[in-house]
Amino acid sequence: MECSCKFCSELVHLVVFKLRSDNTSLYFTCIILHYISLVVFTFFDIQFYAVLFPFAVFLLVYTRRKDVYDLHHSTLGLLFSVLITAVITDAIKSAVGRPRPDFFWRCFPDEIELYDRWGNAKCHGKESDIREGHKSFPSGHTSWSFAGLGFLSIYLSGKIKAFDHKGHVAKLCVVFSPLLAASLVGISRVDDYMHHWQDVFAGGLLGLVVAAFCYSQLFPPPYNNEGWGPYEYFRALEESRSSTNSGESINALDVQPLNNVNAVNQQVKNHGNEFDALEELESGRM
Repeated sequence: MECSCKFCSELVHLVVFKLRSDNTSLYFTCIILHYISLVVFTFFDIQFYAVLFPFAVFLLVYTRRKDVYDLHHSTLGLLFSVLITAVITDAIKSAVGRPRPDFFWRCFPDEIELYDRWGNAKCHGKESDIREGHKSFPSGHTSWSFAGLGFLSIYLSGKIKAFDHKGHVAKLCVVFSPLLAASLVGISRVDDYMHHWQDVFAGGLLGLVVAAFCYSQLFPPPYNNEGWGPYEYFRALEESRSSTNSGESINALDVQPLNNVNAVNQQVKNHGNEFDALEELESGRM
């Protein structure tokens, strides 16, 4: 288990942090990432691969960059995306009440059909199964998957600068891997006879729209030059620079330099303080 976790950690490090400069074995890395996602999404439930898997990626990014702003806002955006999607999905399910494809076996588990004199079905299955059988639209598994993994996909596209107009097509493999996994979840719901294809399509669209909306509240667009970090990081950086510049202005008013050499030394000292503040901000100590 420890070897497996270490392997996944090194794989994510390779994909996220070395993709810009090292183009060797990119396609091989993408294939490995694809099969790892298949194994994880086959043996774990929706809460794991829609929430915990993206959060694990956020933690791995934090161990490399030590940026508390990025970890805080990525986690906050992920939770917002999944929770908002869950509330909207459950509300629509209860309001629409569309029967699932397997509703016949929920209604007549012994395959004995019973109808009243007006032709209405008299279900004699378990009440909980019948009630759950009226929650087909939209697909909850699909909406959750696209909410969590869709957010992760947008997050990774900003981190590796997938839209930097440099023609690195292999970066798209990393961006589309979470979306491919979410799509496989939706396909499995149709194959298991739990949802109609319209349910899966609507659920995926709902989750992806909510994920994009929540991401845009906390991060710049991935195609932006500053798309690799949250808004709060750049806001704090600007405040740090403003406070440094304000200190320079106060010194210019209150301190009377004896000669030009003292003025130059004061300017170099102030710039040194600015660089120290920037380093502390990026390391998460501010």
